[in-house]
This record gives sequence, C-alpha cells and structure tokens, in this order.
Amino acid sequence: MTDHAQPDQPDQPDQPDQLSQLAALRRPEGQALLTEVRGTARDRELAVATRLRREHPAPLVTAALAQERLRQRAVAKFGPADAERMFFTPNGVEQSTRSSVAAYRAERFRALGVRSVADLCCGIGGDAIALARAGIRVLAVDRDPVTAATARANADALGLAELIEVREADVTDVDTTAYDAVFVDPARRGGRGRIFDPEAYSPPLSWAIGAALKAPKAALKVAPGIPHEAVPAEAEAEWISDGGDVKEAVLWFGTQPGLVRATLLPGPRELPGRGLPNPPVRPLGRYLYEPDGAVIRAHLVAEAAADLDGGLLDETIAYVTSDVLRPTPYATAYEITDALPFNVKKLKALLRERRVGVLTVKKRGSAVEPEELRRKVKPQGPHAATVFLTRVAGAPTMLIGHPAASARTAAPTPAPPPPLSPAPSPAPPPAH
Repeated sequence: MTDHAQPDQPDQPDQPDQLSQLAALRRPEGQALLTEVRGTARDRELAVATRLRREHPAPLVTAALAQERLRQRAVAKFGPADAERMFFTPNGVEQSTRSSVAAYRAERFRALGVRSVADLCCGIGGDAIALARAGIRVLAVDRDPVTAATARANADALGLAELIEVREADVTDVDTTAYDAVFVDPARRGGRGRIFDPEAYSPPLSWAIGAALKAPKAALKVAPGIPHEAVPAEAEAEWISDGGDVKEAVLWFGTQPGLVRATLLPGPRELPGRGLPNPPVRPLGRYLYEPDGAVIRAHLVAEAAADLDGGLLDETIAYVTSDVLRPTPYATAYEITDALPFNVKKLKALLRERRVGVLTVKKRGSAVEPEELRRKVKPQGPHAATVFLTRVAGAPTMLIGHPAASARTAAPTPAPPPPLSPAPSPAPPPAH
C-alpha cells in the first residue's frame, strides 16, 4: 500500500536516487554489503561505516546500513527469514500488512476459489507475497516508482516473480476484469498522520467500493476505526486482531452481505454477529472479562457476553462481568478480589498492605492515565495485581484482581501471583 495521490508528503530523497540505490543493493557488491552489515546495532553503525568505506563507495555503504535498519524494524511484521532478504522503504515498513494477517487473508481468498487477484495499492508487496504463497496469481499495482520497484525486488528475492506481476500505474486506470478478485489497500496516512475520513483515503473509499462491486470477489482493507454506518450493505465487515492487537478491518464483497465478524489470530478464531441486543447491565460478579479489541470494534460484545452468561458493568463500558468462569478466545478473564470507589490514597494503602510491586493498570471509561496512577501509588513488593479503572453503574470504580487461572489456555496472560484476598461471594442475579 502506498499513497495513491501522495498528499502532504514530507521531504524525501529524489526518486532517481532511491531507485539507483535499490538497484545497487541488488547487485553482487550491494548484496555482499547487506550480508556484511546484517545485525549491526545502531551504536556500531559509525564504526562499521568507517571500516566499509575503505573498500566500498560511501553512498552504497550508507544505503546498505539504512536498509539494514529497515530490515530490523520489519522483523516484527515479516519475521527474520523474510525480513533479511526483502527490501523496504520507510513507508513500506510502517504501512505493510503483518505477514500473519496477510497469510490469513490469502488463505481466505484461496478458500473462496480465487486463483487470480488484482492487488491495487500493493505497497512493497506484503499482501502480494502472501497471495502468491497461497498459489494465487497476482497483479500488484502501485503508482509510486520506488514502491513498485521495491515490490518487484521482493518478488524476485523471495522466488515469487513467476506468480507476481508488478506494474507501475495509477490504480484507477487498471483493467481488473481478467482477475477473479480485487484487493484494495488505500493509503490511510498523509503528511499529517493518520487519515480518519474514509473519503480522504487515497484512493477514496467510494472509489474502492465501486471497484469491488465490479469484481466477482473483493476485499478492501480499511482502518479498524471505520464507522459502521460507512460499511455498504453489499459488504461483509471483518475486524482482525493478531496477538490481541487490532490490526485492521476488511470489507468483503461476494461473500455474506451484512455479516459482521471478529477474527482473532493466531487461529483463526471467528466470532460472527448474531444480531443480539446490547447485554444487560448487572452487578459485579466474581469474574471480569476484557473482550478482544476486534470483538469491541465489531460491536460483538453482546455475542461474547451471551456465551459467558454475562452482563455489563456499565451500559457504556465494554467490560463483561459474570459469576462463571468459562474459557473463551474472545476475552481475557480476571478474578476480581476487590471493588472500591476511585480513591488513589486507598489504593496506595491497599497495594502497600498486599506488597504489590508489579501493577498492571487497565482503564476504560476513566480519564486517569495508567502511568500517572503508577507514579502516585509507587508499587513495591514481590506480588502482582491488575487494577481496572472504570465505571460501575456510572460510578468511578477501581477493581482489583488477577488473571483467572483456568482461562489462561484460551487467552494467554502473564503468570498471576497468589490471590490478593479471598474472592467476593458471587453477586446475586439481576432482578427480572
């Protein structure tokens, strides 16, 4: 994915320079330099550069070290095996799809019977790589010359050039009728940061939807914060998290119009919407469930709560409470030992009494920042605890607890200490 219109771009090196640097890094001398600088720490770069410039052109050494920095950053998204062979641009590292998410989407395309995809706004080729590895033929299109050249270099570096055709072109001029599916990843960042208005994407969401409706199958990658009312009736909307972090939303066409789902990776674990009403508000039970971010973004807290026999602590807060402990991949369970009105002095005294030195602070519906609270309470001691700053029936409240033991296999959490205190008796069921 790259900026289709490239609005408000910060100053960049000239494209001819970037293209020549990329070409030089792909030649034998550049490849040897990339091997030489592999693993170089930032505090060693000056010494390494000084040594290498005795035998190699200074611009090539500089380009190799810069590329190594990008490769080190890219490991988190692509893994070390791919990152050390691929080529990156700063925007490419920042905006690329994480490989686990791209692989999941490629497998879903394959399961839909798709054998060819037009990948529009392909960026450095992360999604094209995943699609090709799923056996799908890809036309990867980007209008930026450096980005397209980088995508082409990556297809070559990973041995996928036979399945990936990279084309430098404006995506709005590309004929996609010969392809089974279209994938569009519009730019959602400009020179001033993230773009929240879907019509300010590049290209705009309305254009991407139009392109999707013309294809037998299509997927549009959008920001996870997209308003639900912006999702067209013809689309299935999917929110994806990986390792508990929400990564993106995808609008699928040619699948199940109107369906909303949350997909959790690794897995995948899929929670489809069932059209349930909002969960009831009920008194605090023994357990608090923190839904995965994809579940919250997809507005499927009701579905998660129904499976837990749970309700909400507050009608505006996405915390679920229940008297039963049930393993679930869609939420992390905590056993609550204390519930107090918000009061920093009382919390500090309680943590000192319990000898809590490792404090995890979570908040939802509170203006207090976790780091600010940690500075004020100054936790010390061998034990750990989790504090939730939230509202219960509208009142600012502190809930203290720890990860529930039997739910850890479904939703991994740090190993908890012994309970701080006996758990409260289960709350009575709400009145009917």
